[in-house]
Amino acid sequence: MKKYIVILILCLTNIGFAQQKNQKKLERIARENVRKGNELYNQLKFKDAEVAYKKALDNNPNYPKASYNLGNAIYQQKRNKEAVGQYQLVEKSFKKKMNKAEAFHNMGNTFMKAKQYAKAVEAYKNSMRNNSKDDETRYNLALAQKMLKKQQNQNKNNKNNKDKKNNKDNKDKKNKNKKDKNKDNKDNKKDKNKGKDKKDDKGDSKKNKPKDQKKQPPKPRPNQLSPEQMKQLLDAMNNEENKTQKKLNAKKAKGRKIKQEKDW
Repeated sequence: MKKYIVILILCLTNIGFAQQKNQKKLERIARENVRKGNELYNQLKFKDAEVAYKKALDNNPNYPKASYNLGNAIYQQKRNKEAVGQYQLVEKSFKKKMNKAEAFHNMGNTFMKAKQYAKAVEAYKNSMRNNSKDDETRYNLALAQKMLKKQQNQNKNNKNNKDKKNNKDNKDKKNKNKKDKNKDNKDNKKDKNKGKDKKDDKGDSKKNKPKDQKKQPPKPRPNQLSPEQMKQLLDAMNNEENKTQKKLNAKKAKGRKIKQEKDW
C-alpha cells in the first residue's frame, strides 16, 4: 500500500514539474513575442506589432506588459475606442501605481484625440493620483482643462446663437403673419369701399342732384302733351268722331266699311 502511495506522489510531482516547465516555456515565448512586437513598434509597424503582442497574450494571458503594449499599438492606429478599452483592462491588471499611472496617462491621450476633454481630464487626474510627480501628466491635465473650458464656451455660444436664430425666425414669422393680416384687412376694406361706391352710383339720383335742381319744375318728356293740348286734341277727336259717325250712318245702306286712320 505504501508503495502505491509513493508512486502516486512521484507521479503528481512529475506532473507538477511538467506543468511548471510548460508554463515557463509559455512565458518565455510570450516574452519573445513582446520583444518582437517592440521591435516592430519602434519601426512604426504598428499593425504587425499588434499581432505579436496578441500572440504573447495567447501564450500568457496574465501578461500586463503585453496588454499595455497592445493598447499602445492600437492607439497608434487611431482606433481610440479599442485603445481605451484595452487601457482600462490593463489598469485593473496592474498592481504597481507607476504602471497604473502610465495606463491612465495614455487613456487621457486617447480621449484627447477623440476631443472628449471631460474624460481626458478625469483620466489625467487618476494618473496624477498614482504618480503625482509626473510633470508630463500635469501639463496634459492643464491642457485638457483648457480645451474643456473652450469647448464648453463654444457649445454655450452655439446654443445662444441657435436660440437667437430661433427667436429671430419666430419674430419674422410673427411679423409676416401680422403683415399678411393687415394686407387682408386692407383688401377687405378696399372691397367694402368699392361696393359702397357701386351702391352710391346706383342709388337715388335725387341724392346726387344739386339743391337748386330740386326746386325747378320738371320738364316735359318728349312727345308728351300739355293739359291744354290734350283738351284741344280731345275736342278735335270728338268732332271728327261725330263727322265719321254721320258718314257711317249715311253709308250704312251701301254696306261698306270705312277704315279709320289716325293722323297723329
